[in-house]
Amino acid sequence: MLEGRPAFPNAPTAYRAVFRWANRYNTRRRHSAIGNITPNAYETATFAILTEAA
Repeated sequence: MLEGRPAFPNAPTAYRAVFRWANRYNTRRRHSAIGNITPNAYETATFAILTEAA
């Protein structure tokens, strides 16, 4: 249960809410610890650097 929000009525509803949150967190929310880019962009850039190094 999230603070300030009512409990989810069932498991599928909770699953969808968590999936939406994780999707936003990884694809649209910028993170200051990795240069104010999204985790997906960071992973793509890191993979490109590692591929060049190999």
